[in-house]
Amino acid sequence: METRERAAFVGSYTKVLTRAWSDPQFAERLESAPAAAVAEAGLSVPSGADVVIVRSLGGEPNLEAQVRLWEEGARSGEYRLHVPNSPQVETKELSEADLAAVSGGDTTACCCCCPCCTCT
Repeated sequence: METRERAAFVGSYTKVLTRAWSDPQFAERLESAPAAAVAEAGLSVPSGADVVIVRSLGGEPNLEAQVRLWEEGARSGEYRLHVPNSPQVETKELSEADLAAVSGGDTTACCCCCPCCTCT
C-alpha cells in the first residue's frame, strides 16, 4: 500500500472504530452488512468481496497487522477488519485531597520567576 493509500485507510479505519464504539446503529450495521457499513466510513471493497469483522485477534492491537490484513483482502477477496469491542475506561472516585489539588487548593508553589496561581 502506498503512503497516501495507507493514510486514507488508517483514517477510514479510525472512523470505523470510533463509530462502532459510539453509535449502536452503526455497530449493528457493521455486523449485519459490513461492506456497506465500512463504505460509509470510506473503506470501499470490490463488489462480490466479503468483509469479515473480527472482534478478537488476541494480543495487543497492531495497526501494521491490520494494514496487512486489509491488503491481503485485495488478493483473496476476503477483507478482514479488526474491530474490538468498545474499550473500557478505568474510573475511580477522587478523594477530597485529589479534588482540592485539582481545584487550585494545592499549596505547593512552583517558585518560578513569573506570578501564577500557585505563587500569588
